[in-house]
Amino acid sequence: MAATVVLEPAGRCRWDEPVRIAVRGLAPGQRVTLRASLRDEKGALFRAHARYCADADGQLDLARAPALGGSFVGLEPMGFLWALEPEKPFWRFVKRDVQTPFAVKLEVFDGHEPEPQAEQLLSVAVHERDFLPPGVRREPVRAGRVRATLFLPPGLGPFPGIIDIFGMGGGLLEYRASLLAGHGFATLALAYCDFEDLPKKFDTIHLDYFEEALCYMLQHTQVKGPGIGLLGISLGADICLSMASFLKNISATVSINGSGFNGNKPIYYKETSIPPLGHDLRRMKVAFSGLLDIVDIRNDIVGGYENPCMIPIEKAQGPILFIVGQDDHNWRSELYAQIASERLQAHGKGKAQIISYPGTGHYIEPPYFPMCPASLHRLLDKPVIWGGEPRAHSKAQIDAWKQILTFFSKHLGASPKL
Repeated sequence: MAATVVLEPAGRCRWDEPVRIAVRGLAPGQRVTLRASLRDEKGALFRAHARYCADADGQLDLARAPALGGSFVGLEPMGFLWALEPEKPFWRFVKRDVQTPFAVKLEVFDGHEPEPQAEQLLSVAVHERDFLPPGVRREPVRAGRVRATLFLPPGLGPFPGIIDIFGMGGGLLEYRASLLAGHGFATLALAYCDFEDLPKKFDTIHLDYFEEALCYMLQHTQVKGPGIGLLGISLGADICLSMASFLKNISATVSINGSGFNGNKPIYYKETSIPPLGHDLRRMKVAFSGLLDIVDIRNDIVGGYENPCMIPIEKAQGPILFIVGQDDHNWRSELYAQIASERLQAHGKGKAQIISYPGTGHYIEPPYFPMCPASLHRLLDKPVIWGGEPRAHSKAQIDAWKQILTFFSKHLGASPKL
């Protein structure tokens, strides 16, 4: 009997859902190598491989069989995704067009050779992973100055609403918002620079632009009030914390590796401004790998939580969840979250909700995204390290996603039944 790859579910599945992979029709105890590969929209190749042994019945189930070596070891049924590495150095894994799936090619080779030959190929399967769940509607938004995409869940609304904001990379990233819509949240992926007619560079943070996006969501007939949730990573997290501090009708905020401080750009809202903390490039280090380590380039936080450059999060109406990578090398996220908690307590708000993950770097993405250990820094135009250990980082992403969904369900209300 020829070897065949069996996938469960058999058809296309959502990126944030697990899949069960098995190989049938092998010889008892047969040594095989499983290789996974995919190309992103720019043609960059990502690959991972692992060595296995079939059981006494000639079957291999990745949920029960440990990997014996390769890109990962041990019982890792989803290792073929989270361990993917780019062929091109410093290339970050990003989904640019959520309307098309990623096609993961799975190949089974006979033996444990490091570079198996074509004649050793036993079976091939293509596994499609979607970012636009069935029934989710994608609506481009060009309302006033707002440049965004709204994702509406299937079924009749109105739905709890979330605004999703990324870091200083610019452009419009939709993959997190589209996946959130699959969980019942009307989610606005919001651009704020380097997209269409928005400013190419992000020089100052004017919260009135983000207030306009908030008003758009609050007035939308498919969005359930009275408040909106905010989700941001890195600079996007600090923008969300600023919005929660100065704007009304925000019911819950999630900061993924934010700092709680105004970093390099002044933040303005009406008559109020927060000065930037600033940085000193002389504090940059060169890591053992030869890459730049920017974790300590920010100026010292004189005065702790009373520093004038800190975002006044005690003014936020709704709860804040801080998701932190303990090995974040963009800045010291864990320390910043602790200072945020001290500030909240000093203002009688109680401790902050902080979930801190060991071995986890800066880019905490949805489940099964390969970790980005290093990539080109937009401002420095040089590769920098982001931190993290792949296996621990992957486990953190799975848990963080569950925590985010639970937090928003609790504070925004459940979505109508699909």
